[in-house]
Amino acid sequence: MHPRAAEFGAIALSWLEEQDLDIDAQQRRRLTQCDFGGLTGRTMPYGLPGPLTITAKLHAVLFALDDGLCDEAKATPHELARETSRVLRVLEAPASAWRDESPYTAALRGVRLELQEYASPSQLRRWVEGMRLYMSGLVWEAACRRDCSLPSLDDYIPMWMRAIGMAPSTALIGIVAGHGPSDADLDRPAVRALTEMTWTLVAWDNDFYSRRKEIERAADNLNLIDVLAQERGCGLLRAQEEAVALRDRVMVRFLRLYQQLRAPAPSSLRLYLDGLAHFVRGHLDWASTCRRYAPPPETGITGTAGAPGSVPPPEGWWAHAPSDTGTEPLPVPSIAWWWDEPEA
Repeated sequence: MHPRAAEFGAIALSWLEEQDLDIDAQQRRRLTQCDFGGLTGRTMPYGLPGPLTITAKLHAVLFALDDGLCDEAKATPHELARETSRVLRVLEAPASAWRDESPYTAALRGVRLELQEYASPSQLRRWVEGMRLYMSGLVWEAACRRDCSLPSLDDYIPMWMRAIGMAPSTALIGIVAGHGPSDADLDRPAVRALTEMTWTLVAWDNDFYSRRKEIERAADNLNLIDVLAQERGCGLLRAQEEAVALRDRVMVRFLRLYQQLRAPAPSSLRLYLDGLAHFVRGHLDWASTCRRYAPPPETGITGTAGAPGSVPPPEGWWAHAPSDTGTEPLPVPSIAWWWDEPEA
């Protein structure tokens, strides 16, 4: 945990209240439970205070956008395409404000302008591209929610690794640290694979933690467990077990590839790889105690991954060993390339 995490969170909440977002009192109260400082300080404990404060602000506005425009407001793909297109244009060219831009666009413009004080042109470009991936995922997610059935697993995985918002987060690692790897290193297939695994591990862990909240507050079952239950034609308990096995197989691959890449890597690339690992573990530590995912006391559920009609999660957070130790690729074409051997 970064020693100034609470400070980052307090600044982010105060800043968020100044953005005049169209959220009601209940939603505002929920946002105060998100612990943006804890999320920032746990996932980036190595960072510099200036860019970490901006990171906490980014987390705050993306959570507000997710709840207020995407998940619970149920914006249509058309509405989201219009809003995200405007956001992206503002991130590309933030010099002047639009007359009718939304508060979300204005807030993200502010984040972009603050970031350029710390980021190199290349780092800033990668962050904007990360936001582009995230925004494209939001539109795809909205389209999935309007369909009569859940997507296939092979469609869900790339959609959710984008819509979770991890692409702009991992693009901040070098900015937060004060220096980062070269574009050539970041573009190496093995480094790209490890980056995508980070996005996916966080996305799936979020599914385990947030499933109850999404079902209760938004009647939303667009979730790894429910996608697997539909695809396999099985019950939720069996689907949950299989989802954990998928997660563990990716974690095993992540650890092996991380160790292979880290030892011979230059210090700037080691910093980035360590930043990915910090994010996976830091997100778990944050989500396991965050009140955003805690069930109401009257439900009697003691963990955060349960949902009405499903079983509570097992006692304790950690298993002694992966439930699936396989080293062969998952039978999912969209991510099978993660198991390719890294280049020499």
